[in-house]
Amino acid sequence: MIIAQYFVEFIFYSFLGWVWESIYCTIKEKKWADRGFLFGPICPIYGSCVVVTSAVFSTFEVLRSPEFPVWGIFIICYIGSAVAEFSTSWILEKRFHARWWDYSTIPLNIQGRICVPVSIGFGLAGVAIVKYLIPAIEGAHSSVNPIVYEVLAIVFALIFGADFALTEASLSALLKDVEKMHAEFNEKAQERYEKVASAPKTIEQKLWVEKELVELGHDQLVRAYAARLSINQKRILLGISRFVPKPDLTFAGSYSIPIKHLTDALSDRVRELRKKVDSEK
Repeated sequence: MIIAQYFVEFIFYSFLGWVWESIYCTIKEKKWADRGFLFGPICPIYGSCVVVTSAVFSTFEVLRSPEFPVWGIFIICYIGSAVAEFSTSWILEKRFHARWWDYSTIPLNIQGRICVPVSIGFGLAGVAIVKYLIPAIEGAHSSVNPIVYEVLAIVFALIFGADFALTEASLSALLKDVEKMHAEFNEKAQERYEKVASAPKTIEQKLWVEKELVELGHDQLVRAYAARLSINQKRILLGISRFVPKPDLTFAGSYSIPIKHLTDALSDRVRELRKKVDSEK
């Protein structure tokens, strides 16, 4: 029963996290932003963090004590949120070569995965959750029949499992498309470079080569592959903060072609998709 209860809480807190993220990003970007890693209206990182926090503060007597200082709760939530954000960002990047958030422009950040200002915000939110939200939810448990939790847990587990499987399949397919597009761009860029490499290597020619490579149909490749994306893949792409490219490739003559050209084109396409979505609303 306790497992079913925690799972229902996980879904509930994940939904609240999605609501918070969507509202915050909508206000920040001045347009509707459907946040979250999955297709459903949940952000699992929020649900996981709150459930773990609830379990930790319920297990240790010293933490449950009313005399436990607020600054202690803040430090625990601050460190916990930082660890959760960093590890989640690292896992998603290693698996899908993409980031759903990036704090690189915010001061006191670590690899753009976490930063002090945001962690402070989560720490303060954690204090409010521990002091008010968790006690309110625990107080409501006594009025709910345990069978209700078990039924809800089964239903939510089926929906969550299907959502996760669909997201994994769509992201894997999207990643393969990006890698294929990357390979095609590199092949064309190499062919173009080899044609120019036979000519005298002057500064003007190198600058011209780089300009030609940037304009060498990479945008057409992006548009061609973007047209093939499913609705689910487009939604995922709109939610990604940025793709994380592999290291630059170096060709003959020590001329480096930065993969940044490809990611810039993807970013342009994402902006076009956002405008199209906004115009259809």
